[in-house]
Amino acid sequence: MEQITWTEKYSVGVARLDKQHQRLISMINRLLAEPHATTRSESIADLLSEMTAYALEHFETEEQMMRQCGFPRLDEHVALHDAFQENTAQFCLATMDGVETVPETMRKYLVEWLTHHILEDDMAYKPFLLERGVE
Repeated sequence: MEQITWTEKYSVGVARLDKQHQRLISMINRLLAEPHATTRSESIADLLSEMTAYALEHFETEEQMMRQCGFPRLDEHVALHDAFQENTAQFCLATMDGVETVPETMRKYLVEWLTHHILEDDMAYKPFLLERGVE
């Protein structure tokens, strides 16, 4: 699976959120750089912990910005974040159970979820935040 390259197509126009998205992409790329890592790999466990914590921080930042601006689809967006957190929690549990297929399943999920989430779901709030002067 190819690594994700940050380009302007991923930019939501808000520097703080773009920087956070870049960091999430970097974490996924670290996972992609270890194609043979198994669930017993310390790097997988560490990366999942780091990503879960950082995603929570990012989601809180994003949701707070949307809340402050009165974004009308906030509840829908929060539900997407909640689903991501649930899925990553399931990956964490699976790694503790030693399920060998988690790394490949996890790689695919994270790449597809993040790229879709930024390019589709986050782009839905982009004009809304920019119209309200959020930079």
